[in-house]
Amino acid sequence: MHLASILRYLLPKTFTAITLWPFIIFKYKENKSDVVLINHERIHLKQQVELLVIPFYIIYILEYLFLLVKLKDHNQAYLHISFEKEAYLHQDNLNYLSTRKRWATWKNN
Repeated sequence: MHLASILRYLLPKTFTAITLWPFIIFKYKENKSDVVLINHERIHLKQQVELLVIPFYIIYILEYLFLLVKLKDHNQAYLHISFEKEAYLHQDNLNYLSTRKRWATWKNN
């Protein structure tokens, strides 16, 4: 069984891809050609490298849990994670990563 097949059962139904450095794992093969989705996930790769990978995951999970308690809604908590806000804001700009400033996650996007 492939990792993507396993993740389909472990992750929320709404996910289409996940970035686990250094890999982007797609839920469905057809998502591999979605340039906006790929850009979104590549933004996460950049964020992960910037924070030396493990701290990224710690901050991501803690921020999600804090927001889940505060907002009492999974989708809203997910969308308000600082890493997701940056990725969603810039996912349509396919040149974003070439101009992205360091620590852009926490600067005004």
